[in-house]
Amino acid sequence: MRDLIVDYIPFDISATQVNESIKENNGKLVVKGVLQRAEAKNQNGRVYPRDILVRESKKYNSNFIKQKRALGELDHPDSSVVNLQNVSHNITEMHFEGDNLLGTVEILTTPSGNILRELFKNGIKLGISSRGMGSVETVSEGPDDEPAQKVGNDFELIAFDFVSNPSTHGAFLYPVNENVERGQSRTCGQFCKAEDIINKIIRGE
Repeated sequence: MRDLIVDYIPFDISATQVNESIKENNGKLVVKGVLQRAEAKNQNGRVYPRDILVRESKKYNSNFIKQKRALGELDHPDSSVVNLQNVSHNITEMHFEGDNLLGTVEILTTPSGNILRELFKNGIKLGISSRGMGSVETVSEGPDDEPAQKVGNDFELIAFDFVSNPSTHGAFLYPVNENVERGQSRTCGQFCKAEDIINKIIRGE
């Protein structure tokens, strides 16, 4: 039986890269980084065999990137279908360097894309995750000699999504210098700034 598989990977980018990207791309924000990693147990205890990840990256490149429809959503989708109303970005290029799957991501001028862009500009900590359908099997030993879940041969890559939940392990972006003001008498904690930015965008301020 195949299930929805969502995993997170560190995606590092500097403030200089973000600022230069906006200037060099006529106001567009384009980011680059590691999208997924093969043959290494991730924070969810799963391991992606390299041959499976290579196969799926080639299919994704042919069926989505080359056709300019490698779309992803903002936050944590729980569906195997990309919701066009929540699309925030498009993957424009993807390749392997060793066991790392790297990619180039263009932030779109959609409602969700505009929110994503403003979050980046305001120093909100963000992340990226891979989304796919497949099965897993428990193997006795992972790369670190601990039990791990091996992603099966039936895995199908669906999309890469940006996420905002800092409780998620890894996969975080730090595009600009953070200067987060903590709200007083508010329960949102470190999410207060993100909440304020999103509310301003919704109100058209």
